[in-house]
Amino acid sequence: MANSRFVSSLNPEELRDLRSKFHRIQQGKCYICQGAIDLTVHDGALDIDHIEPLATGGRDIEQNLALTHSSCNRSKGASHLRVARSLHQLKALELAATARGERGANLDDILSAYGGSQHLFRLERDSSAVKFSFSQTGDNATYSAPLYEDMLSKQKYFFCLVPLEYLHHDDVINPRSIGSSIRGLLEEFLKGRPQLHVGLAWWTPEGSEPHKLRLFDGQHKAAAQILLGATRLPVRVFVEPDVSELIQTNTNAGSTLRQVAFDKAVMRHLGSSLYGDRIRQYQRAFKLEEDDYSFSEREVVQHFRGEKRQMERFIIDAQRDAIAREAGNRLLEFVEWSGKVADRPLAYSTVDSAFFQLLHRKALANPIGQGSEREIERRQMVRLMNLFAQVFFVDQWDGDLGGRRLESRIQKGERFPEGHVRAWRIAREEVAVNVLRWVRSVIENYYAVTGRHVERERLFLEEFPEPLWDNVERFLKSLAALPCWVNPQLASVVFGPKQNQDFWEAIFRTGKAPTGMEVLPGGLDLQEMITPR
Repeated sequence: MANSRFVSSLNPEELRDLRSKFHRIQQGKCYICQGAIDLTVHDGALDIDHIEPLATGGRDIEQNLALTHSSCNRSKGASHLRVARSLHQLKALELAATARGERGANLDDILSAYGGSQHLFRLERDSSAVKFSFSQTGDNATYSAPLYEDMLSKQKYFFCLVPLEYLHHDDVINPRSIGSSIRGLLEEFLKGRPQLHVGLAWWTPEGSEPHKLRLFDGQHKAAAQILLGATRLPVRVFVEPDVSELIQTNTNAGSTLRQVAFDKAVMRHLGSSLYGDRIRQYQRAFKLEEDDYSFSEREVVQHFRGEKRQMERFIIDAQRDAIAREAGNRLLEFVEWSGKVADRPLAYSTVDSAFFQLLHRKALANPIGQGSEREIERRQMVRLMNLFAQVFFVDQWDGDLGGRRLESRIQKGERFPEGHVRAWRIAREEVAVNVLRWVRSVIENYYAVTGRHVERERLFLEEFPEPLWDNVERFLKSLAALPCWVNPQLASVVFGPKQNQDFWEAIFRTGKAPTGMEVLPGGLDLQEMITPR
């Protein structure tokens, strides 16, 4: 049963009446599985639950409630009931496809189940426009659309809103099944967020006869919208294309080109922008001036209570983005934003994994304005990154030499400046992550020795005393002096292959790699490394 004050307030007779009302509205079917409900046989095994969960902003009112089998409701977790219903329908299609010996349900299965893929498409065209109708659905209007030509491929195309009855799936160009990963798209569309990229389809006539309008890209977005009740989909239609070129293009997208989601730096910036937008919404909601930041992160999160996890991520993204765009941050000139390449030693993902893991992860309770804990954290992180850059990269990394095949060239006997080799090696993600773990230990050690208690996750929210900064600097300089960073004999067995973080954790702790090979004379001695000389 839902955690509903509205339902809990009903007496037994009112609760029976409400169940009967929902049973009638839902035509005797479970809201999730669409299976039959018998109010007598299933008595004690039924739930009344929120269609949109309270946690995501749903209201505790009758219009946001539905009747389900208890077993269906338990299996859905915290999902929106409409998401749970859509996933249940998809699962049924997957089971049917598996029974036929197929790998899983694809868009064709979903179209067939929802009245799609029924009619052929007829088109009239000239050099600049197309005309068409969807008369088989009872819509006898004549539609027209501009005909465009791609400047490079010379492929011609137009845009239109296609009824499902006229849409077919192309399982040659795109044979992928849908899968349960569609949950995220279902949730996004339910929140009213738009489809950012329209589906791609193609059409070629068979002489004077109509032909299928085949969708070959965007099938997951299409499937999610259909499962949620969409009856027409926006589509970009290629007219009489070279289908072999479409097949090759789609194949390359998933193989040689490795088209993937935004890199981390872009995602952090987008998160920061979304946080800024939420701040402005909060100010408008409480009639605050644009420069009034007298409220806290925690208050903003509570205001957008249905987005708690996203809001906390946006807050950290905003902090990461601000640090990464700080003009005085000297480390940034050595960072490649979309991976680790030969010109710069550090990948942004390394900065994210090593430095930004030290940031406080929860919403703070103090005002977000000038002098806030976030401002202190940001200032101290920039200072730490500057110190790291000064010790390992400034006047040592040579961009002209770069890092292309550096370890391989060292193995072949080529000689490089020691500072350049040290910079390349210390910038490896598995190394840098462990270096920053030891920096955390330096900070914690200082507070333990001086008798101050500071929570581990709040270390950077308080101003570090200068003696602590001196300890951090001495540690980094002692680390830089270790012979392993410039030892050419380690190019093949230690720095040549990709290692994991545990590999370097063992080296720093014991001096030996997990394989037993001696890399350092012994494990790192924190006190020795921070003691003035």
